[in-house]
Amino acid sequence: MNLSAVIALTVGIIAVVLPQLHGEFNLHLLLQPTAFCIVVIGTMCAAILNFNYMTVYTAFKSSLNIFRKSDNKSEKIVDEIIQIAHFARKNGLVALDGLLDKVSDNFLARGLQLAIDINNPQLIYDILSSEIEYEEEEDLIHSRVFEALGGYAPTFGIVGAVIGLIDVLKNLQEPEHLGIGIATAFVSTLYGVGIANLIFLPIAGNLKQKTRERILLKEIILQGVISISIQESPLIMEEKLLAYLKYHHKREGMRYA
Repeated sequence: MNLSAVIALTVGIIAVVLPQLHGEFNLHLLLQPTAFCIVVIGTMCAAILNFNYMTVYTAFKSSLNIFRKSDNKSEKIVDEIIQIAHFARKNGLVALDGLLDKVSDNFLARGLQLAIDINNPQLIYDILSSEIEYEEEEDLIHSRVFEALGGYAPTFGIVGAVIGLIDVLKNLQEPEHLGIGIATAFVSTLYGVGIANLIFLPIAGNLKQKTRERILLKEIILQGVISISIQESPLIMEEKLLAYLKYHHKREGMRYA
């Protein structure tokens, strides 16, 4: 489990709610089913109209990965590619056919199969880079769903506030209820802005980051497969791949940083 994401979300919610427990503020004023329905249901319906039900559903399903700890396989994959390069340089590309079942990454195995079957590095590059582009576009749609949700929620919050204020204006003859009525009306705005900035937009950013990490790994594999197909020196290949990692994926504590 990704504890940092869980803790951040929990502390964020507490930071919003806890200060309201002091003084004369009644917490039940934040619990407005009408405002919640306007913001949440309105936002979800708008997103489904913008995309479609299955896209929104898969986006929410993919968002669960935020709370799961992801392992960085980049270093392991680079080491595996170097070992395969040594083997291919010694035994030839055709000999890699017997290693495909032992390759840990499916994309790497597919790239090696293409290297065995196609004696054309440019064609291999075109095929694999196209697959990477398609996968990136497919993954980015999930982050775009949450970006859209983050845009709709505050708007529906304002809609809820306007509806609430209209109801308040109908009761101007009862001044003692105006304060509570106005506070209740603005709960919709709080819901919209809060949900957008604490949940939807951060999830969109996190999904983008995870997509970039996956695509980076595939780009590293692509570079490795091309180097293997042209029988490049494993030492040169290692320098290229580690430099690629260092430039695109700087992280403390990794041996290539």
